[in-house]
Amino acid sequence: MFTRASSATLRLSSWLGRSDRPHKLGPRRLLPALLLGIGGFILFYLVVLPQILRFRFRFGMSRYDLGFSGFGPSRTYHSFEEEAPIVEISPAGAQCDQRYTFLAPRGDSVRHPGPMILDAQGELVYKKYNWGTTQDFKVQHFKGEDYVTYWQGDEEDGHGRGSWYMLDSTYTAKYIISPVGILQGDLHDFQITVNDTALLTIYEPIPADLTSIGGPELGWLYEGVVQEIDIATGELLFEWRSSHTYPPETSYEPLGDRGHERTLGYDYFHMNSVDKNDDGHYLVSARHTHTVTCIDSNGKVLWTLGGKYNEFDGSDGATDFKWQHDARWRGPNRITLMDNAAMDFEDPSAVSKGLLLELDIKARKAKVVTVYDHPQHMMAVSQGNVQVLDTGNVLVGWGHSAAFTEFSADGEVVCNTHFGASAYFSFGRTMSYRVFKDKWVGLPDTIPDAAIVGDSVFVSWNGATEVASWALEAWDGDSIANMTFVSIDEVPRSGFETKIPFSAAVTSYFRVAAINANGEVIGRTEVASRGSAPQASFSSDYPWGITFIMIFSLGCLLCGLYCAVFRRLRRHKPDMGLYQLVMPKDGDDSDNEHDLPI
Repeated sequence: MFTRASSATLRLSSWLGRSDRPHKLGPRRLLPALLLGIGGFILFYLVVLPQILRFRFRFGMSRYDLGFSGFGPSRTYHSFEEEAPIVEISPAGAQCDQRYTFLAPRGDSVRHPGPMILDAQGELVYKKYNWGTTQDFKVQHFKGEDYVTYWQGDEEDGHGRGSWYMLDSTYTAKYIISPVGILQGDLHDFQITVNDTALLTIYEPIPADLTSIGGPELGWLYEGVVQEIDIATGELLFEWRSSHTYPPETSYEPLGDRGHERTLGYDYFHMNSVDKNDDGHYLVSARHTHTVTCIDSNGKVLWTLGGKYNEFDGSDGATDFKWQHDARWRGPNRITLMDNAAMDFEDPSAVSKGLLLELDIKARKAKVVTVYDHPQHMMAVSQGNVQVLDTGNVLVGWGHSAAFTEFSADGEVVCNTHFGASAYFSFGRTMSYRVFKDKWVGLPDTIPDAAIVGDSVFVSWNGATEVASWALEAWDGDSIANMTFVSIDEVPRSGFETKIPFSAAVTSYFRVAAINANGEVIGRTEVASRGSAPQASFSSDYPWGITFIMIFSLGCLLCGLYCAVFRRLRRHKPDMGLYQLVMPKDGDDSDNEHDLPI
């Protein structure tokens, strides 16, 4: 009969191993540990390490770039339902171009994507929430008037299916452009020429023999199509197709499992920009063939820069660009482009940059004139653009990375703007296909918006650029049938939304008037009552959601560590409670209940 003390002894012996021989780590125990270690290392190397290398931490980062305000910091308003990004501008005293910035933010950290205008200080000017995807938002000129244009539609398989929109100064869509034929417009480019025609990019799936690259004989590829059309009449003026010049084997894009179906074709060319110069020559950029191609008005290829068909000697690296975007004419023998240098994150050392190249067409020589390289060694694996301003400065939009940088003509940074935390740029939480700066006059056909919060009224006017001040007008109290208002206070416009405290003169009905620089009233809010107008909801710029997630995750981690460490220690510590091991008396082999403590 075993005593309780004997039972505890057996449990202790079982935990320690047999007491009559030393504990050994045999092959049965070593092999599982070895396999576990190998599997864990492979999993870490293939899954965890690549994600760690995507972080872009560096010394001297601000709280903004570390993500303390969120991946894509934004603010809300009392009088306007949409959010606007909170930007960070550097260096201190940055000499930014004072024109408006045009971009179309999107990504997981952008609540309502769409076209957006910011002023030079990063304050919101205009925001429109669009369904689907919006890209390539910019100012263009047509028949002597300025329009803001953008593409809108559905993004699918790396390209788009939609139309281009041209909005006048009132933000009214005056033209909606689609390709000629049964084709659908691609998201990559829409350029209005000096002849009031439009250059369009199109992706069309076509049957193709893909055996030369290891694909099916009856396969499918996406062909790049350029169209030039008359905007006013819709007439097709020019068309060029990539498959007539570039076969599938000129691509650097892996085939993978594509090319077997029409809806999942092989995107071998990936055209992302088209431009036209005064000589009538077209410039086409194809990301997946690493080529910039010049085409005449008859569709004949005049020359190819870069890629497997390169015709130029670029000993200084002028032809070494990869996965590029936005090739543009900058004169008869100069072009700019965005050298993305990467299409994924396999090479963490890849650095994206803007390039100004000079070409000697006859001698087929190319050289680098200026490199626009971000001091943070930006890596934009997709998208991006280079804009030459009339001041001589150059604006580079970093596409997949939520930033745009203004350089001097010789490549020095004069203004750097982030609209997302730079430590997480490579994750694409916030991005804009392109970014532009331009002049713009916005005269919306809507009325200003106002909201009462406490003893103040907040007023804004989405898209209005000509408001210099706001005038608070109060009802004089004489006749409610024919109401007369008196201006009792005027305050300068302060950013997108201006706060106007109520004075004692405002007891009931009031309205707010928008005043331009000439002192003229250009718009008024609806009449509101101080006592009965609905109160605007509380707005906050602080990312409470992200803070909650971080605190919750930290709590889970600490709880997990507690359970894993302290419970393990308790398991290894023998716990015999009130029972003690009792050695039997000499000569007494019987189980005596009195040997146990009471």
